[in-house]
Amino acid sequence: MESETFTVLFEPDGRRVKTSYGFSVLQAAKKAGVSLRSECGGRGVCGKCKVIIKDIGAVNKITEIEKKYISGEEANLGYRLACQTKIYGNLTVVIPQESRLKIRRIQVEGLEKPIRLNPTVKKFHLKLLKPSLSDIKPDLERVFEALPKQNLKGNRFRIDYDVLKGLPEILRRRDWDITVTVWGSNKIIDVESGDTLDRLFGFAVDVGTSKIVGHLVDLNTGETVNVKALENPQVEYGEDILSRLTFAISDKGNLETLQRLVVDAVNRLIAEACEDAKISPSHIYELVVVGNTAMHHLFLAVQPKYVTLSPFTPAVKDEINFRAKELNLNMNRGGIVTFLPLIAGFIGSDALADLLVTGLYKLKKLSLLMDIGTNTEIMLGNFKEILACSCASGPTMEGCHHKDGLKAVGGAIERLGIESNYEVWYKTIGDVKPVGLCGSAIIDVVAEMFKCGIIDNRGRFNPNIKTRRLRGNSVKEFVIVWGSETATGMDITVTQKDIDEVLLAKAAIFTGCSILMKRENVRVKDIEKVFVAGNFGNYINLENAKILGLIPDIPNEKVTFVGNAAISGAKMALVSRRVRRVAEALSKKVRYLELTVDPDFNKEFIDAMFIPHKDLDRFPSVKQLLQS
Repeated sequence: MESETFTVLFEPDGRRVKTSYGFSVLQAAKKAGVSLRSECGGRGVCGKCKVIIKDIGAVNKITEIEKKYISGEEANLGYRLACQTKIYGNLTVVIPQESRLKIRRIQVEGLEKPIRLNPTVKKFHLKLLKPSLSDIKPDLERVFEALPKQNLKGNRFRIDYDVLKGLPEILRRRDWDITVTVWGSNKIIDVESGDTLDRLFGFAVDVGTSKIVGHLVDLNTGETVNVKALENPQVEYGEDILSRLTFAISDKGNLETLQRLVVDAVNRLIAEACEDAKISPSHIYELVVVGNTAMHHLFLAVQPKYVTLSPFTPAVKDEINFRAKELNLNMNRGGIVTFLPLIAGFIGSDALADLLVTGLYKLKKLSLLMDIGTNTEIMLGNFKEILACSCASGPTMEGCHHKDGLKAVGGAIERLGIESNYEVWYKTIGDVKPVGLCGSAIIDVVAEMFKCGIIDNRGRFNPNIKTRRLRGNSVKEFVIVWGSETATGMDITVTQKDIDEVLLAKAAIFTGCSILMKRENVRVKDIEKVFVAGNFGNYINLENAKILGLIPDIPNEKVTFVGNAAISGAKMALVSRRVRRVAEALSKKVRYLELTVDPDFNKEFIDAMFIPHKDLDRFPSVKQLLQS
């Protein structure tokens, strides 16, 4: 029986796929190319891969794991978790709307500052003398001799082997009229016929855990020509970093699979950006990449195992450069891929890019930088010193790991408020019927419930509240939107487990801020500026974030949202050699603090599990609000 194959039909897509006995519905969906949420990578701990099985006899019985996420009503309708449902026969599977992967709103731009143009890649148009019986210098020597006249520093030139192979033909094809592309002052990476000075492009990439953003940049002007973004396709192996690292470590082939997914995604961004801009990918000569340490290693297929084990050391920290063809990237054949330096095991070049953009490292006044996301990086300091830490905030702030949570896609509630009579107002992305709650709304709902007394400062429901929206006995939940108003026909609710997830994430983030301040012997009032970066950070309600205790109680005028600073920093490094030198110096200057071994970590974390904090005096504006 184990050798049998069966046909699985996925509706409403109408896709059919052959699969083997005992395969999971999730595995069949991946094989069929059907978009299906699976934030935990198929480990059965997120409950997001709900499907409707039309042929109950063709699958295994519902498991104990599934019963945690599927109500009795849903079970009667045929709901199952795709990762836990084994295929024992031909069957039809319906993918409900709330389980589909959707295109979400991605922050593709960040704060940008004017910068002097001086890219590492430059082009030089040369007209060479032809060889003769009286002048028999080799072809390459003629090129080398002509280049110093173009004000290049040094004369020890090197040429890429593949470029050398075609050099004789190219020189003679256009009567010794050529354009030479040089990377890093002395490495010739391309030789083209004629004058191609106007076709000099680079590509900046931010490889995030959940999204990948690319900017096509004209290196002659420093201007962004086109911007593209997409979900990180590695998400099918887990929404969080740990799930992907676990998958990668378990088998070398898995590591290569994750690398191939991200490389293919970057190639897609390059192709789409170039098509829109009507340029050839062969005129992209350098690609500058930033990302957290895990994404850095997965992109390069470098063994990430030891990043996950104490003392959490990366394989490499400095800036590294590769030829594009070594990574199968579709750009110029001699093009260079540059990864900016890392800071530490869990703080990557994306955080370094944040520093470049905000200029925190140059400020005289003490500043705090928070890049809030699946992994939150926090940095505190000024021109004298910078202390950094990383918080395992998880995908909670992205809207995941909640009963009705989802990413910032169309139909996601992004803003909400609760009135004194416990009625709820909300706004969805796209102004369409709601499907669920994204991260910014989840912050709102917990803060709003606290303000209205629906939950106490420990996040526990108040049983004395009289409203039909608060229901349940042993397991309580609060109804945000009734099913009659939603796109799915099902109520959107917040459960005790959802609240606990938010408090865990916010406690991790605030603990990071608190310990950095303690180690630097500073108080909140000493901080003159707060920079909030990241896709999530750009959409949060600042007041609700402070009420929750997510960020320190700092006056609003001191807070600046910088958007996707990571991609802006990557672009700065793409167009400026000086910025790269600064990045190298910052990589060595920033002092990393491992939170979990700090003697105050446990106490700080437990105190931060309260709303906004166990010590209300640390949040004077919230204390004043509650007293009023």
